[in-house]
Amino acid sequence: MTWAIATIAVIVLGLAAVAASGRLGEMPNTVTDIPQPHVPSGTLTGDDLRGIRFAVVPRGYSMQQVDELLDRMAEQLDDAAQGRDLSAWGRPSWEPVQD
Repeated sequence: MTWAIATIAVIVLGLAAVAASGRLGEMPNTVTDIPQPHVPSGTLTGDDLRGIRFAVVPRGYSMQQVDELLDRMAEQLDDAAQGRDLSAWGRPSWEPVQD
């Protein structure tokens, strides 16, 4: 009886090793189910920023979502400092600055 249990244990461990090495097929790609925040298109206002809620992940907020918003705000601030106006995100409308 002991030999039968030991044999079954060795077989199970062997199958686990083969499965872990990927020889029985690969696992499917991971599915990202993190909700995306609603950020309006165009130039953002203070009220838009106050209303944004980021997804909470195991170690805090989603760094990707926060980084994307900070990059967008930095570009808008740079454009405002240079006298340009962004009518649509990523598409600056070059208008002459009137004195």
